[in-house]
Amino acid sequence: MHTVELLLDSGLESLVRQMWFRLKQAGLPSLATHGHASNRPHLTVATAASLAGLSGVELPLRAELGAVRSLGRAVVWEVRPTAELRELQARVWEALDEAWPPPQEWVPHVSLALRVPAGQHEAVPAALGDLPRAAGFFVAARSYDTATRVVTDLAS
Repeated sequence: MHTVELLLDSGLESLVRQMWFRLKQAGLPSLATHGHASNRPHLTVATAASLAGLSGVELPLRAELGAVRSLGRAVVWEVRPTAELRELQARVWEALDEAWPPPQEWVPHVSLALRVPAGQHEAVPAALGDLPRAAGFFVAARSYDTATRVVTDLAS
């Protein structure tokens, strides 16, 4: 599978990495412990078996992070779904064969931790503390191939 991901500006990326570190320091699961070189804060727009049909992603786009919440077994920082962001996701979804998720099921977010045991979710708010205002831009796009673990720039 191939992902289509948006990357955050340096200020937002730093802020997300601080939240990863806070979770790690509290002994909670955190993406701070994920050692692969491609590991960086991002918003996944869609996944598909092939990127054939995708003609590029126009950026920058406004990025506003909202509440932290559980999404299945993950802890995520919600991304406010602006009209421009929803439009971009719909265009990507329409361009790719068998892309997922469809626009009506997409939950825009930046992951903070994956595979969090059910009993640890309630410890997350205390570990993160007061979240600062988080607004900036998505400034780059990339794809990650889950089979080869190769990252490809999707600059338009």
